[in-house]
Amino acid sequence: MTLSMQSKKSSSFWSEHWQKVLALVFWVSIIGAYFYYSQVTGLSTTEILRRLTRFMMHPVFGPALFILLYTVRPIFLFSAGVLSIASGAFFGPLGILWVVIGANLGALLAYVIGRYFGKGLLDDTAEERTLVSKYTNSMRERSFETIFLMRLLFLPYDFVNYLAGFLKIDWKAFLLATALGSLPGTIAFTLFGASISLESVLDGARPEFNPWILVSAVAIFLASLGVSRILRRRETNAAV
Repeated sequence: MTLSMQSKKSSSFWSEHWQKVLALVFWVSIIGAYFYYSQVTGLSTTEILRRLTRFMMHPVFGPALFILLYTVRPIFLFSAGVLSIASGAFFGPLGILWVVIGANLGALLAYVIGRYFGKGLLDDTAEERTLVSKYTNSMRERSFETIFLMRLLFLPYDFVNYLAGFLKIDWKAFLLATALGSLPGTIAFTLFGASISLESVLDGARPEFNPWILVSAVAIFLASLGVSRILRRRETNAAV
């Protein structure tokens, strides 16, 4: 094998798997940092979580770190839903604001990555081929409406971001549809987190919930699903 062939093969591997490699490095670093910190300080897992919780609840540094983490989250393959729930647990209902900012910045980052480095981002799986064939033409012709519906349907968040960039759809329509379409889910997941008592969890006791906030979160989530079904039915009927 010639040097140029080896270089092309290496470049092809990196273009297809760079995100997974970065995610692996990130998580290994996080786990390594945790074990190092616990060994140096002698703190238990519970006490480390308590300190992390107190730091995240800081009125300035906590939201700033959270927004940063949410922005780079698509690169490291971390769940948007889990972070949204964590925001509610850390910041209460105010966490909705931090999720909206972080989620839209993260969506824009993934869109840019998909637009300029799209090759290899979308795995050639049967599920993703189906999604692509179903929404590609619609995303190009009716960008706002299609992405808005995809957000309400809770389709894979980062997949939609990367696909939108890969197809080079209008970024303004993408951001507006993402902000509006993701809002019901953002509110529902964040309120669910806000309903959880962190103290009860850190104490190792049975989690305690604020029933009113929990009911509100579930109601908004179900309403979002109901609206998405109605819109999808209308879209299907219009296409017939």
